[in-house]
Amino acid sequence: MSDLSRRSFIAKSSIAVAGVSLLPGLSACKPGKVNIAFIGVGGRAKDHFPDCMTENVVALCDVSDSAAAEGFKTFPKAKRFKDFRVMFDEMASDIDAVIIATPDHMHFAAAMAAMQLGKHVYVEKPLAHNIWQIRTLRKAAQHYKVINAMGIQGHATPGIRNVKEWYEAGVLGEVKEIIAWIDGPEFDPKGYFMKPDTFPPKESNVPAELDWDLWVGQAAMRPFSYYYLPRFWRGWYDFGNGGLGDWGCHTLDAPFWTLDLGMPLTAEPIQRPDSPEGFIPDKSTIKFEFAARATMPAVTITWLDGGQRPENRPEWGLKEMPNRGMIMVGDKVSLLTGGRPASPKLLIPDADWENFKKNMPKETIPRVEGGPIPEWIRAIKGEGPIPGANFEYSARLSEMAAVGVLSQRVNMRLEYDAENMKIKDHPELDVYIKEPVRKGWEYGEDLWKS
Repeated sequence: MSDLSRRSFIAKSSIAVAGVSLLPGLSACKPGKVNIAFIGVGGRAKDHFPDCMTENVVALCDVSDSAAAEGFKTFPKAKRFKDFRVMFDEMASDIDAVIIATPDHMHFAAAMAAMQLGKHVYVEKPLAHNIWQIRTLRKAAQHYKVINAMGIQGHATPGIRNVKEWYEAGVLGEVKEIIAWIDGPEFDPKGYFMKPDTFPPKESNVPAELDWDLWVGQAAMRPFSYYYLPRFWRGWYDFGNGGLGDWGCHTLDAPFWTLDLGMPLTAEPIQRPDSPEGFIPDKSTIKFEFAARATMPAVTITWLDGGQRPENRPEWGLKEMPNRGMIMVGDKVSLLTGGRPASPKLLIPDADWENFKKNMPKETIPRVEGGPIPEWIRAIKGEGPIPGANFEYSARLSEMAAVGVLSQRVNMRLEYDAENMKIKDHPELDVYIKEPVRKGWEYGEDLWKS
């Protein structure tokens, strides 16, 4: 980014901050439509294209032309960029809202840049890459007053509402234990994780269509390798957060919301085989401890990944454990979901389950139509409430998962001081709570000075 462009961007950001209480309405390119920009056009972004067809997609930003090819074809009139800072510098006034679907380590910078300019934001999970970034986005959402949401599809489903309604109706009784598990990470060239032959991984030629410097973004520069792109970045703690960071915000969404868990007191690796520095383990078991809340008791969460499954208990009546799922263990009845909370089931005899479905507790929580992107767009237009996975909620969910990821990463039992964003008696871990960033990618510091 040129010095001139950077100065212009900063100036526009300052104007937006000064006028945030007078946030303008939708821009006038096409009346009644939201002008949307994508940052990150391949991967998850493609799943959102159908929900944006009735709006006005004005800009597509991706560091790789090949990754963005389908988006370019779908929205041929949208302007194309590789650097979102340049995109905002050139056409901030033409953008109302931004969908951010980059790798995890760039969620924060893109979201902060957008919010500083008064743009509504939708960010894929996890909300950001480390605890400080997550907490700063939560603070930014309060400060800039834009419509915001994190992409956890299950939070927009009737299923997660059923879980909360059944619990509040007393169906489960007291819940003191939660068990969650996923079958990944699986190391496969066709999947999302791949283990290199050597550490650091062997250097490869940078593809002609890729701007590697922009892809690395906030992280420390390193040579390009096949073992980072296009999907394998999730296995490297500098860029992703492993299976817990990838799926924790889905699988733990229902119990976190239902039980109002807040931040964990501790996170501890019960078992975690060695792995190379900076790379995820093949599998892990992480135990979280949560304090009692109001009339609800203390809770433990046991997280298993790498293909592990919890031991089947006779009272659950399961023939076998599914590949991924979550069980809320109630002292009356236990409840099972899949990796996402869309289809909860009480662990009771089949006949009793069929009868329960005919006589379920009253629905007390409004339902969402169409999924999370339509929910977000309706809120922007003033046609519906703010999204359920807004940053005030989803930042706390992401922070809880991030504490577990840090425990997994350093293979240590952590006592978390949530008020001060610190690990008690381990000041050396501050470098992971707030990771250093490369020059030119500093965002969010001013929020903590106000």
